[in-house]
Amino acid sequence: MNEVIENNLAITSIRNFYMNYRKAILVVAALVILIISAYLINNKISKINNLKAGEIYNKWIAQETDTDEGILISEELFADLISSYKKTGYANIALLNHASLKAKNGDLDLALNYFLLLKESTEGIGSNKLFNKIARINLARILIAQEKFDDALSMLDIYSSESDALIHEIIGDILSKQDKKDLAIEQYNIAKQNYTNEASISIVTMKISNLSI
Repeated sequence: MNEVIENNLAITSIRNFYMNYRKAILVVAALVILIISAYLINNKISKINNLKAGEIYNKWIAQETDTDEGILISEELFADLISSYKKTGYANIALLNHASLKAKNGDLDLALNYFLLLKESTEGIGSNKLFNKIARINLARILIAQEKFDDALSMLDIYSSESDALIHEIIGDILSKQDKKDLAIEQYNIAKQNYTNEASISIVTMKISNLSI
């Protein structure tokens, strides 16, 4: 008998709670359903985009470029990939390869533009920290070559507190170019402490020695 009374009281309490907070409960429920639906839709769109991006990427890397027509088709495929599917891994790889090739061939302005696109496409929602870091490092190197030292430093600022030896070495290079010897040596010493291979340690040691003369 007591159990029946307790159950009735519990049901009544739940009913009263629902009636008192019905609007709030319905709003929360609607938001939860909306968030779940958006997540599922976004996942589905991402999968579709990845499939389409993969198809274009495979066509792009297979496209011959021995003729003017082939070059034109390749450029069209590349432009479609990085504009329509810029948040996909395929677009990131394409941008990285294209930017690196332009830099290797000495076309620093085009390389800069492509690395900037890679940096922007790997930030924010759906960010890719690895590609973003690669883009920033290469942007810093190009900006150093263009003697835009403050811009180069700004590319690496977000990593200044990390123990990444390469980042600290590049920052040291920038500060050295700015004739800030003490600060450059400080960065080189951090790099030296974090490098694990002898070749890199030797290079940084030489840089420190040159500044200490």
